[in-house]
Amino acid sequence: MDGMTEPAPHAQNRRLRQLELLLEVSRRMASYDTLDEILNALVEVTTEQLGAERGSLFLNDAETNELFSRVAQGNIQREIRFLNHVGIAGHVFSTGESLLIPDAYADPRFNRSVDEQTGFVTRNILCVPIRTVKGEIIGVAQTLNKIKGKFSKADLELLGALTTQGTLALQSARFLESMKKVRQQEMEFIDVVSEVTADIKLGSLLQRVMGEATRLLNADRSTLFLNDEKTGELWSQVGQGLESMQIRLPNTAGIAGAVFTSSKAINIPYAYADLRFNPAFDKRTGYFTRSILCVPIINKNGKTIGVTQVLNKRGGPFTAEDESRLRAFTAQISIALENAKLFADVQQMKNYNEAMLESMSNGVITMDGDGRIVTCNAAGLRIFRARSEDVVGHKANDFFSGANAWMLDRLKRVEGSEETDQVMDAELIVGSEKISANVTFQSLLSVEKKSIGSMMMIEDISSEKRLRATMSRYMDPGIASQMITEGADMLGGKNVLATVLFSDIRSFTTITEQLGAQGTVAMLNEYFTLMVDCIQREEGMLDKFIGDAIMAAFGIPVGHEDDADRAVRTAIAMIRALQSWNAQRAGEGKPPIDIGIGLNTDQVVSGNIGSKKRMDYTIIGDGVNLAARLESACKQYGARILISEFTYRALRGTYRMRELDIVVVQGKTKPVSIYEVLDFHTADSYPHLVDAMGLFRDGLDAYRSRQWLKAWELFTRVLSLNANDKAAAMYVERCDELAANPPPEDWDGTYVMRSK
Repeated sequence: MDGMTEPAPHAQNRRLRQLELLLEVSRRMASYDTLDEILNALVEVTTEQLGAERGSLFLNDAETNELFSRVAQGNIQREIRFLNHVGIAGHVFSTGESLLIPDAYADPRFNRSVDEQTGFVTRNILCVPIRTVKGEIIGVAQTLNKIKGKFSKADLELLGALTTQGTLALQSARFLESMKKVRQQEMEFIDVVSEVTADIKLGSLLQRVMGEATRLLNADRSTLFLNDEKTGELWSQVGQGLESMQIRLPNTAGIAGAVFTSSKAINIPYAYADLRFNPAFDKRTGYFTRSILCVPIINKNGKTIGVTQVLNKRGGPFTAEDESRLRAFTAQISIALENAKLFADVQQMKNYNEAMLESMSNGVITMDGDGRIVTCNAAGLRIFRARSEDVVGHKANDFFSGANAWMLDRLKRVEGSEETDQVMDAELIVGSEKISANVTFQSLLSVEKKSIGSMMMIEDISSEKRLRATMSRYMDPGIASQMITEGADMLGGKNVLATVLFSDIRSFTTITEQLGAQGTVAMLNEYFTLMVDCIQREEGMLDKFIGDAIMAAFGIPVGHEDDADRAVRTAIAMIRALQSWNAQRAGEGKPPIDIGIGLNTDQVVSGNIGSKKRMDYTIIGDGVNLAARLESACKQYGARILISEFTYRALRGTYRMRELDIVVVQGKTKPVSIYEVLDFHTADSYPHLVDAMGLFRDGLDAYRSRQWLKAWELFTRVLSLNANDKAAAMYVERCDELAANPPPEDWDGTYVMRSK
């Protein structure tokens, strides 16, 4: 017998033992129920039969393109994951080629990082692909470090046979595990939706939805924005209890705005590589955004009512499955959101009505259908010198008796009708005192026009009210009320923090020549009406008209925490209103109107200023002058809205704006940074705005670093996106000039304005 050939009886016995082993593997695999048990058993069998120190079995995760193992013998028991083309295992999975490697560290494909993490030293390796019956590779099996001698080709064949024998069980167990996972997710999803949608309070519902969305997608945080149709803003409630606050942004701004307007989801794996992402939020909060998934919230009628935005999935970017789960989640909770929003609107309206009644200076008393008094507001109690328990719940004919009984007769006249009855300068008897009042009587009707009670409104026309009515003829009614309340304190003047707004019509002289006197007056009346409406919507105070210019202030006579934002929103609204008006004028063959607006926030002096014969409540100070200078500077920079650094720092909201320059205005010596607000622009009025803003910012940095050529190139690229960007064109000229005539060493980029 040849010494190189295995004796026939021995070979036959070896094959018989191998067949018995494979049958034993099949029996063992069939006895296990879970994937973890099968993986453990298969690794144990291959390691034992091949006489190896350690074995691993890696399955492919098609969603992440990773090979993962839940089994590692020895001291380490944890999941290992790596990309399915990395290392020896990745090579075998990618090529389908079985490998026998006698010296692992000599093979360039070997990935040493696992050894470095575990402390294990790999000497030699067997690695084979795990194939299905159809030939699809679903993973790899690997054994490490033959205990006696080295691995042989027979070992390689045996490893392949053993893993093939267990493939069917692996597939079945993995399918069952996947189905269980899906089932578990579905049950969890149903439980979450049921629990969340049971909440009717909008504030807590938003918090719960954001919390569940974060948990379901294994993310860092999430935000749910609802659309406010009245303001065109997306808003969200952040935090709970006393720390809660609302954040608002235009419903066309940023990634959330893009999803809302398009009703299409956006999945961004790397936020800072996407031009739609605004890093300003991260800079303000110190948070670092890696990945973003944002989906629209669509109601049962197919209308987009908001968006849900989830940030920073743990372990990698968001997947298509994450997007599907978030879509399903938002679809289920959209009804709850609308119900909660409706409840909140109703509650808000109820609170608003109650607050309005309580804040009214006129008394309001309502009676039900049985003639019993249901409500009496604070003014009504004050007028009748009574307590609530003396009025509410009592019969009207008991309370309005004697000299006041005529009021019940008036109520009967309007009972069950839509008519209103008024008695001017009526006389009411309260105790021994006579009160003059204007009284209105009205029936209360249901939606079906059925009588549900009646109401009377009592206007006290005391001497104070007469005085207020007289003063209101000459000044703003709100200021008149405050002056009556505060008296000499307000008349004497005070220092207040306010944001001053100046606006002016461009080329007004040319326009007046075209329109003539009557046309100019008609145009100004229409223009001022539009602009004043914008100011009053944000509770600003119109200070004065100066020819075609407007001066307004935010923060007087009553201050708000967001006066700077109110001023900026007003300026944006003024430009947008002007754009709509110009479109109308163009259709009528009339010339367009263009304006510039300057804003500055500073301490100003407010008070009643003038002569003994004529006084005006107004403001004065350097802060006012700077706002006027910025309005004028709009011409030089080709801007519509310029704000000072003081206004910029006071802003709470986020707006599209860019730093424009550091200037010293005429009459001043201290430089001020100025910013241009660009929120009013559309894709037509400023194409590629986001790209241009980034280039302009980089150009300004290069300019201030005295890199004239680089700055020139960046500003030129801005002009290639929008040839009408006057500020970019101005900087191109400055770069040419400064390159030819470099400034002194102490130059800091400040520009001195030579004119107002």
